[in-house]
Amino acid sequence: MRKAVFAFVALIVVMAIFVSFASNIKIVKAQIEGDYTIEQVHHRIDVLYNGFVLVNDTVTINVTGQSPDHFQIGLPYDYSLDVLECIAYNESATFPVDLDIPLGGRVGFYGVKVNFNQGTPQVFTVVFILSNDLMLQDASESYGLSFPGFPSLMKPVAVCNVSFGLPSGTKYTGGTVSGFEYSKENLPEFSYNVSQVTFTLSGDKLVAVRMEKLDTVIVLDEFGNVQGTDTYRITNKAQIHILGVRVVLPPNASNPVAQDQFGRKLSDLAIADAATNRYTVTFDLPLNPLESTQFSVRYNIPKVFVSQEQANKFALNISLFEHVNYYVDQASISFVFPEGANILNPESIVVGGNVPQLGKSIFQETATINTDGLFAPDAFSVGIVYEYNPLWASFRPTMWVWALAIVGCAVMFVWKRPKPSALTIAIPTTTTTAVRLRPDHLRSFLDGYEEKRKIMFDLESLESRARKGKIPRRRYKVQRVTLETRMNTLSRNLVESKDRIRAAGGKYADLARQLEIAETEMNEVESNIKSIEARHNRGELSLEAYRKLLGDYQRRKEKADTTIKGILLRFREEIR
Repeated sequence: MRKAVFAFVALIVVMAIFVSFASNIKIVKAQIEGDYTIEQVHHRIDVLYNGFVLVNDTVTINVTGQSPDHFQIGLPYDYSLDVLECIAYNESATFPVDLDIPLGGRVGFYGVKVNFNQGTPQVFTVVFILSNDLMLQDASESYGLSFPGFPSLMKPVAVCNVSFGLPSGTKYTGGTVSGFEYSKENLPEFSYNVSQVTFTLSGDKLVAVRMEKLDTVIVLDEFGNVQGTDTYRITNKAQIHILGVRVVLPPNASNPVAQDQFGRKLSDLAIADAATNRYTVTFDLPLNPLESTQFSVRYNIPKVFVSQEQANKFALNISLFEHVNYYVDQASISFVFPEGANILNPESIVVGGNVPQLGKSIFQETATINTDGLFAPDAFSVGIVYEYNPLWASFRPTMWVWALAIVGCAVMFVWKRPKPSALTIAIPTTTTTAVRLRPDHLRSFLDGYEEKRKIMFDLESLESRARKGKIPRRRYKVQRVTLETRMNTLSRNLVESKDRIRAAGGKYADLARQLEIAETEMNEVESNIKSIEARHNRGELSLEAYRKLLGDYQRRKEKADTTIKGILLRFREEIR
């Protein structure tokens, strides 16, 4: 009997301890998560000029108890590979954000954690920057967009209003949502919503291009003149060819001139928006789907941005990227100062946490800032103070005078030397016979190669549509067999054409050899991309490692593609 009583008492004590422990866990968790309700969320979908998507969630919360020290928000995991950046802020502060955090421990969501280091704000905004792979441009005025229709939160929302930020003149044509504005009351927690919308837009206000790199160089000369050069590398992500793109120049920039990647002048720039200093760059040849190109825009900047503070002390004060309405993967900004100038305040050039790289040659100094991911919120003003003695302006002319004087003395010395008798040596000449390549052979090869690249793009597009379930499986197989049959026939014809080009020898054989090397590189990179995608899907590669490898392979692929296009262009010049 005593043993039974003892066992019963022991059981009650254990249960009491367990209940107390569970309550403590709940209390600690409540202190971490905080007690609050979400009164309202304004969910806004903004589409940048080059198709990148900004998901803006302005959240209004009401703290009912313990203030939370962080806030979690997310998207359906379908968008995880499209997340490029996430920023959080309110009117007075910017909050640090932890990426790829499980949303409440649930699978199927890509979550982020916003840390409130200086108190809990009542209203704040979280912005996700998503890639332009979500936007499809399949006709000159037809677009399709995939986006999260509602935010994914850990608590219900009393009211969620949704709106779109699209260029003026956009017309809604359909989709899984009712229009460009809608709302929902009592939005449940952990909402999982993948939505689509289609619309039309005339003109060139929206173009699906990837701006991979922007190199901006600001050069100051010894007379206070300032000249800028913006060099862009872009890839056409639309399913149609494009004729040009819009770019934004610094405020008050004048006399812009555009050049292609070979330094040839493009058509005169057309002003698209005077208020934001936005210009349209028109290409000489249309840019086909998945093709890349590079161009630069050179312009003058008024002298008013350079001020003289003391006799030999100057300051450059300029604002950059104020009205940029597109996303750039990588950007660098370089400031090149006149020979003899010394930067006095390099520590003040830090922009967005990016420390400048200072370059020094024998007579000249430069400052370069590199950043990943550039768009409108990254606009900044920079003030650089440098020391410069105007006497350096005569340095180069003086050096040229001395050089010419030395050369003149040397010529006079050689001229006055006694001349030895000249020996005439007969050099035998040999006649070599070169096989001349006919223009129609080159034209046939180029037409076949362009058709092959188009078929490769059609195959990639078909695979993408099949993965997303936008085409029936039977239709997919029929179209794939048709495209592969055409590809095999073209490949056999191209092999014969390459043999004929190699037989011509000389520069033609060298170009054919370079083309084969670039094709081999392209095939190897595509194979590696498929390999890392499979490893990532199996969980063998982390998301960060996958993105890093994918970026490296994409750069190699773009380099090989540029080489191929350069070789094809040289072939085309031979038949003109």
